[in-house]
Amino acid sequence: MTNSFVPGVYKNLEARVEDTYHQIMPFAFLRRWFRDRSQEFTQRDTSDRHEDGDDENVDPDNPFPDVVIIPFRDFLDLHSIPPRQVRDVVEGYLDEAHRRGVRIVRIIHGKGIGVQREMVRSILSSSDIVVEFGDAPPEFGGWGATVARLKAERRKQ
Repeated sequence: MTNSFVPGVYKNLEARVEDTYHQIMPFAFLRRWFRDRSQEFTQRDTSDRHEDGDDENVDPDNPFPDVVIIPFRDFLDLHSIPPRQVRDVVEGYLDEAHRRGVRIVRIIHGKGIGVQREMVRSILSSSDIVVEFGDAPPEFGGWGATVARLKAERRKQ
């Protein structure tokens, strides 16, 4: 094929480029608009915090400074929990499960090299409310999750 000019091909190519431009531009506009709004909100939020004097309790590097409420379920997935918080989260989860009368819980720690698995099992073995624990069945995570049976909560009469 030579580099000669073919009138019909060039016109179609120009139309495609123009169509692509019109398809992309609204997204670029929205992206800029959201970025600008986000910056305005962040600046306003930061100035409000400084006025309140609560900035000593706020971590400036934390993108989510508010407390997150997670709905209770019969399983806990640790994949999104930072390693330094695993112990507190698992202990709190076990206490809440026991308080609610849940008898069997599953803690998903992942397969990996087994560091979180051992941490979870250490917590379970030292807990007074855990009767027994072991690997989950294969259809529920196998050795990537631990199933624990909890003591029944004593009802106050």
